[in-house]
Amino acid sequence: KRKVMYGYVFILPFIIGIIVFFAFPLILSLALSFGKIDKIVGIKVTLTGFENYVRAFVIDPSFLPTLWKVAKQVAIRVPLIIVFSMVISILINKDIKFKGFFRTVFFLPFLLGTGHVMNQLLGQDIANDTLATARGIIVPPEVMAYLGSSVGNAIDAILNEITLVLWKTGVQVLLFLSGLQTIPVSLYESARIDSATEWEMFWKITLPMMSPMLLLNIIYTIIDSFTDMSNPILSYIQNTSFKQFKYEYAAAMGWIYFVLIIIIISIVFYALRNYVYDTSYERKVGKKWRQE
Repeated sequence: KRKVMYGYVFILPFIIGIIVFFAFPLILSLALSFGKIDKIVGIKVTLTGFENYVRAFVIDPSFLPTLWKVAKQVAIRVPLIIVFSMVISILINKDIKFKGFFRTVFFLPFLLGTGHVMNQLLGQDIANDTLATARGIIVPPEVMAYLGSSVGNAIDAILNEITLVLWKTGVQVLLFLSGLQTIPVSLYESARIDSATEWEMFWKITLPMMSPMLLLNIIYTIIDSFTDMSNPILSYIQNTSFKQFKYEYAAAMGWIYFVLIIIIISIVFYALRNYVYDTSYERKVGKKWRQE
């Protein structure tokens, strides 16, 4: 009971922040999506039904293509981020020199490359300069000229995705590291005694024991990818609202986007729920064994 109270104390500021600063704008945006503003001062809203939603799906020629583009980007980047962060976390969890330095290096982009900072870097063509340097090292200009423009464009696209993946793995690596450190060392020792290889231990021990953290990382990465500041759909909604002053239509697009994210997360959670290993069983058995 004491630990439960500690949990409530820690999340209390978040709950207060949602009630005070988030609940009213959320309800107001939902009302705006089903109506129109008749009075700016005081924001008087007259309900008009599904007019704004019909406009998003039927009339607007840009919303659905932009939404589909974002969905494809998320479908490509989320598996890459998860796989890369898991591999990196397993490597730097080994007993190697400068372990703390490598952990800091992989977490540093998360601190520097989010939000406004990331937008400024992209706006100054830092990504293009980095890609040009990497392309020159990996594929010399002579080879690139021989391969042609189509292959060069494909290489640019691959390097671009790799760069973004590197920038987006800080939190995932940290979460995977915390999960790896909770796996009992005795499991690996027993497996080595039974002549298990590293590959077999990964699939039989590491991955099952890491499945709760894996599910958490997948959901976090999906949300982070959909809410990234460089996301074109967010820029489109923001421009519609604050530059074109179409607050009602922007609210409708925002709610469509929100519902889409909830649906995708629900599908992922439902699909992976049977593969999540229940580590609480081991904790209960261990507690009972210690009591006896």
